[in-house]
Amino acid sequence: MDVLGRLLALLALLVFGAGLRTVGILDTTRTAWLNAAAYYVALPALVFVATYDQAIDELLSPSLAGGLALVFGLTAGIAWLVHRNRAADSRRSVAIVQSYHSNLGYLGLPLVAATFADDVTAIASVVLGVVTLLQLPLTILVLSSLNGANATLSAELRRLATNPVLLSLLAGLAIGSAHVSVAPAVTAGLDVLSMFALPLALLCVGASLQIDTPSIDAGATGAVVALKICCMPLLAWVIFSWLAVDTATVTATVVMLGTPTAVSTFVFANELGGDEAFASLNVFITTLASIATLFVLITLVG
Repeated sequence: MDVLGRLLALLALLVFGAGLRTVGILDTTRTAWLNAAAYYVALPALVFVATYDQAIDELLSPSLAGGLALVFGLTAGIAWLVHRNRAADSRRSVAIVQSYHSNLGYLGLPLVAATFADDVTAIASVVLGVVTLLQLPLTILVLSSLNGANATLSAELRRLATNPVLLSLLAGLAIGSAHVSVAPAVTAGLDVLSMFALPLALLCVGASLQIDTPSIDAGATGAVVALKICCMPLLAWVIFSWLAVDTATVTATVVMLGTPTAVSTFVFANELGGDEAFASLNVFITTLASIATLFVLITLVG
């Protein structure tokens, strides 16, 4: 019941964020402030405290990197096969992207940190880094190529190189690998900041969710939901069980890859010619449905 309680609290925060947007409290400016606090402060603090006392060779193994690339590649390939006959390129591109692009930073890592032990959280931080490096360039490539948009891939890659979450991951792993001690006062302060990662992220996600009823395509949205929160974690479970990795790695990868479609896919769809109303609906539905599927996943792997 503890896991169910956590996920229901997650849903309550999502609904609360959406409600604050509806009544005008979380307008665009205030949501941007909360988003900046989560993105530049709370999430980097969470990643750093999870990794600063871990050597990189203890976390990033060939099995972990290869398994993540295999799960990601298979999911993206299946998504292309499933959605290849969608009539409009704008909708087809969004459906493909949202079938594999996971909400690792705002939901996955904070949820893992709130639910599992430190060793699982440390591996989940590495999962976030590896999968982000895979999914962001592919998402830009798919949307821009199918929609004929002039995407500045080089600019996005430069932004990725200065991503505060990835930089905090690299800093934590570098310090852990060099066995450098960090002052207790510093880690205590960062630990306090990291506690705000999940609530801030959930409020931001809730404030960003939108539903446009005329855009509903039950078949396409159902396929996105099935691929993102059912097929992808199932593939992770099968592949990492086959690789015979430790329990912490299986737990971290299955839960992280079982997260819903990232809110950022709506932003990318808007910028690169995708069907933004369809994208917004899919973010909402996958997030809502993931409450149930994440409960099942966490119960099974936990």
